[in-house]
Amino acid sequence: TEIISRQAIPKGVFNLVMGSGSTIGRELAANADIQGLSFTGSGAVGSGIAALAAARFVKLQLEMGSKNPFVVMDDADLDRAVDLAVNGAFGGTGQKCTASSRLIVHRPIHDAFVEKLLAKTRALKVGHALEAGVQMGPVVSAEQLSANLDYVTLGISEGAELATGGEALDLAHTGHYMAPAVFLNGGSRMRINQEEMFAPITCVIQADDLDEAIMLANDTPYGLTAGIATRSLARATKFRHASRSGCVMVNLATAGTDYHVPFGGVRASSYGPREQGRAAAEFYTQVKTSYIHAGAPE
Repeated sequence: TEIISRQAIPKGVFNLVMGSGSTIGRELAANADIQGLSFTGSGAVGSGIAALAAARFVKLQLEMGSKNPFVVMDDADLDRAVDLAVNGAFGGTGQKCTASSRLIVHRPIHDAFVEKLLAKTRALKVGHALEAGVQMGPVVSAEQLSANLDYVTLGISEGAELATGGEALDLAHTGHYMAPAVFLNGGSRMRINQEEMFAPITCVIQADDLDEAIMLANDTPYGLTAGIATRSLARATKFRHASRSGCVMVNLATAGTDYHVPFGGVRASSYGPREQGRAAAEFYTQVKTSYIHAGAPE
């Protein structure tokens, strides 16, 4: 807010209002003076906002859940693919809507990929985010940590193999820490592979070929980001065309986006126009078409 206050815009144009979504959010959605709503949060809350906004024909933009896949094919640069997978899964402690919580790996390289993935995951330094050398900080709250640990328990109960991590960590600096977790040998229909966890937890799923990898990548209600690691332009192109997601990354982590281009998803991930880029300017302004007859020349 201090940075905004220094800008050459009238006071009151930009406001930061803190409070619970059940009070402030409901008022924003129902208030007759609000003509446009942009929301980021859960699908359940997004549905409620949409119902309130639709009654007033309000311009609406919703960014909701995700379950982003990162596909690794047998022709990928394996070391780079592992780096991208770890970055996508555990960057920001997995608390990103673009996090790679599903790693779909071509069967011929599965074992080699997993070996490198586990080694790199175990080497991540967890701690206070401002400490030198720390690579993963705490989760946002005690409630979130509890939910994360519940998903670890759920994954084990569903029959997936917890290969590393998944436990709470008691560190010197106060915070809600956990070791980054990797599940192996899980099925696509398991809840840990269907539900957004918002946690430093990722699950490896094997695929026999590109077609199965695409099928698995699309096998959730969501469609925000998706990525593929491959040296084949043909494979990358096929994946880009077949992916049911709003953003596709080739040899890049799913968790990276640029602000100058539109951002958003499809299916249960997003509703309404995209965020960012030119799409943002179009959402926050009103198109008006004017026809003018200037009269006959004298």
